[in-house]
Amino acid sequence: MTSSDSTRTTDSTRTSDPTGTITGTIDPTGPIDSKDTAGSIGSTGSTGSTGPDRRRWFALAIVMTAAFMDLVDVTIVNIAIPSIQREAGASVAQIQWITAGYALAFAAGLITGGRLGDIHGRKRVFLIGIGGFTVASALCGLAANPEMLVAARVLQGAMAALMVPQVLSIVHATFPAHERGKVFGLFGAVVGLGAVSGPLLGALLTEWNLFGLEWRPIFLINLPVGLAGLILGGRFITESKAPRALKLDLAGVALVTLGLLMLLYPLTRGRELGWPLWGHLSMAGAFVVFAALVAYERRKAARDGSPLVELSLFRVKSFAAGIAVQTVFGVALGIFFLVWTLYLQIGLGWGELKAGLTGVPFSVAVSVAAGLSVQKLVPRFGRKVLQAGALIMAAGVLLYLWECDRYGLSIAPWQMALPLVVMGVGMGLIVAPLTDAVLSEVPREHAGSASGLINTVQQMGNALGLGLVSVVFYGVIDEHLTPAGTGPAFVNAFQHALGWVAGVLAVIFLLMTALPKRPAQHVEGAAPAATGSASPEKAAERELVS
Repeated sequence: MTSSDSTRTTDSTRTSDPTGTITGTIDPTGPIDSKDTAGSIGSTGSTGSTGPDRRRWFALAIVMTAAFMDLVDVTIVNIAIPSIQREAGASVAQIQWITAGYALAFAAGLITGGRLGDIHGRKRVFLIGIGGFTVASALCGLAANPEMLVAARVLQGAMAALMVPQVLSIVHATFPAHERGKVFGLFGAVVGLGAVSGPLLGALLTEWNLFGLEWRPIFLINLPVGLAGLILGGRFITESKAPRALKLDLAGVALVTLGLLMLLYPLTRGRELGWPLWGHLSMAGAFVVFAALVAYERRKAARDGSPLVELSLFRVKSFAAGIAVQTVFGVALGIFFLVWTLYLQIGLGWGELKAGLTGVPFSVAVSVAAGLSVQKLVPRFGRKVLQAGALIMAAGVLLYLWECDRYGLSIAPWQMALPLVVMGVGMGLIVAPLTDAVLSEVPREHAGSASGLINTVQQMGNALGLGLVSVVFYGVIDEHLTPAGTGPAFVNAFQHALGWVAGVLAVIFLLMTALPKRPAQHVEGAAPAATGSASPEKAAERELVS
């Protein structure tokens, strides 16, 4: 720390630097009070301001809209695939790359994107990400051929990897601890809406065929949203970054990107390619790369304190346990949402719009339960809320399985409403409290790195779930496929996959026992478990947001 930094940490006032970046301070001789810095992260920039900036709610709306836009974009393409094949003349391999290219670029860049926010400023990287995402969406919508569409989708995924990690890190740096429960409840509601809004929106846009553009409006709809986010984000989001100068760990970037691609590419394309030997070798080699990454990052942290992956976060029980739960939860969601879509559209032969509308009860249930869980239930019942969510979601899955067995191909959308509502309530009790638990003890200086890790492990879990679909779904179809038609085979396969999802949820329930029994006090500065017995000066240094 410089002498000027030392002076600031011993001053109990809060100031803003000339660039507009907000700086919060605490008294290093006293304990860190989670409410002490409530005004530091949202001040308007006037010296001596102690009240939270009301603009933080506008900032929240902006970053939540960006998160929703990404969630929708992940699933909206699947509905439009027949239209893209027909109008653009895309081959099967090109169609696979339109979806896989986005997913791979997104997953491979999340950790790096999160760390870039810590280093260069979360607001700055968010605006670059949302601006690039908007440009890439325009390129997708204007693509003259399938090759251009694939390239634009890869660019779109890379820009999303810059944008998405900043959402949680901006929330973490912008809102005081006592407000974050409410905010993460809203975040869970957005996740619930985004989960099923993509297919519904995609169905509506392709069916309406606006201006004769066929599938193109599914990408072009991002333009007004992205431009509004770019303009309003520049006005309302407060800049924040790590308190000390960090450098981008290029060797770490190379290792984490290589490891993720070696793991996720075979999982994403394995079924279509027939699970070749090189795919298995690549996945095995990925773990060797990850082991090398851990060893390198430890040396990097000891040498200059500027690693890409902040391994000290894993010494925080709430973070480590939450990351494990998040990974396995991603597996369950990866299996369910893919096989559910295939079951509705191919097995039952429903149109895109009918299939999309079927998911509305699920979306509403997730949003309502997520809003209630963090604010009302978790403060009183702790981790039991998350465990109840896993059990309730499993009960909904088993109820769905029973209904599929009872009604077969004649099942109606209204008959699916009850199990979907039960599943949605269970998911809502998990998503918001889980995010809150993972980030509750993360030092603000590492918010970007932590957010990138959360999103990355979720993508890894989703990819693993998609890989398992070839075993738990397509393998069963091959066994039950008859000349009579594909419908019965898809129903049997869907039931089998639901059994797997219920089993994964049981594993999640057990993993949740490692979470803290009660929600930890949100940490404004540093997580004690991650830093050991930090000196008062170090605690004060971590409190700075510059």
